[in-house]
Amino acid sequence: MQSSITTNRLSLTLVQAADAAFMMELVNSPGWLEFIGDRNVHSLEDATTYITRLINTPDLFYWVIRNNESNIAIGVVSFLKRGYLHYFDIGFALLPQYKGNGYAFEAASSVLKLALSNPAHPVVLATTLPNNAPSIQLLTKLGLQYEKVILQNDEALLVYKITAA
Repeated sequence: MQSSITTNRLSLTLVQAADAAFMMELVNSPGWLEFIGDRNVHSLEDATTYITRLINTPDLFYWVIRNNESNIAIGVVSFLKRGYLHYFDIGFALLPQYKGNGYAFEAASSVLKLALSNPAHPVVLATTLPNNAPSIQLLTKLGLQYEKVILQNDEALLVYKITAA
């Protein structure tokens, strides 16, 4: 996968240790805590450790989304192979102040297009909690379709799927 992606309004670059302050803010934002979970990142050192773990995880790509005009980090898109899924999974999260501007759609659709153009990724999945209406809406807008419910760590997750054309 590419280390950087550029869209009309956004630049996506793979996460680096220099993103620690941003990551600390993002993983402690209300939406992240509610729908993704507490990652126990409460200091810059914790954030750096978290980023190092992401960077060193095989089959995981984690792009920081930046606004092209301001170069401010506003969110992330992930693409990873989870042990409990047969195909790679796409995920996304934005800081609350940047939601509702189409940024998540723009960033995630660019990663999705890149992934589906690669023969190694004929199918892309996404998982979300059943009560995460904004995520479900975005997954549907991206063209993913509801596939099934799975249980992971005693929690129900909705699985969405898209297949390369």
